[in-house]
Amino acid sequence: MNDRRLFLKSSLIIGSGAASMSGAVAKEKVSDLSSGYDYKLPKFSKGDRLLFIGDSITDMNWGRNEKDRNHYLGHSYVYLIAARLGVEMPHAKLEFFNRGHSGNRISDLKRRWQKDVIEMKPNLLSVLIGVNDRKVKEGQKFSSEQWEADYRELLTKSRQSNKDVRFVLIDPFVLKSGWWMTKGGEWNISRSQIETMGKIVAKLAKEFRAIHVKMQEVFDLAAREAGPEQWIWDGVHPLPQGHELIARQWLQQLSSH
Repeated sequence: MNDRRLFLKSSLIIGSGAASMSGAVAKEKVSDLSSGYDYKLPKFSKGDRLLFIGDSITDMNWGRNEKDRNHYLGHSYVYLIAARLGVEMPHAKLEFFNRGHSGNRISDLKRRWQKDVIEMKPNLLSVLIGVNDRKVKEGQKFSSEQWEADYRELLTKSRQSNKDVRFVLIDPFVLKSGWWMTKGGEWNISRSQIETMGKIVAKLAKEFRAIHVKMQEVFDLAAREAGPEQWIWDGVHPLPQGHELIARQWLQQLSSH
């Protein structure tokens, strides 16, 4: 029961009340949603640029042709966050950009950071990376030290480029669902490495004064409530309701800072 209450409180019923926007036009208000949760409006200045970067979980087939407004954000948690804030804060004129690339590792982010992050000049940068960095095959070894160093390098570059940029760092996550995650030892190794990455993300969030979104914790609670297959179909990729969990937790954490 305690887990269920915590799950509902932290993920399905996101806060209540209102917060003002800094420099934005929209009035203070509380969301009035039939889905059954309220949250404080996060603080943004008018025209702020929100950029989301990561792997396939973020990507979800966003259209590379930005003139095609039917597909430019894809259908991940990015789309859900943009839809929610676009309705709740229409006068803020926020801009949303998806730069998730399927299959990406932290090393891939390093190769495209200048073009896809620095040159985009975001006011808020959200990062979700790590699941493809797992090393599960015989003879492979995951270097937590290198992963941490690479992640820190990226955040440092962004902070040097814009001292006022805000970071939202999302923990990588896995659940034991689908055929792929039922393969015994591979699951145990994956979970252990993901938990190590989560600790690194927490450390970096503190170091860079970033907002930390603890999605492994949230998905674990959700799995206890309704089973892992309700949220993530193959151990890695969320179903629509899984993306909604990410979006809600992201908004909750952002609005509380």
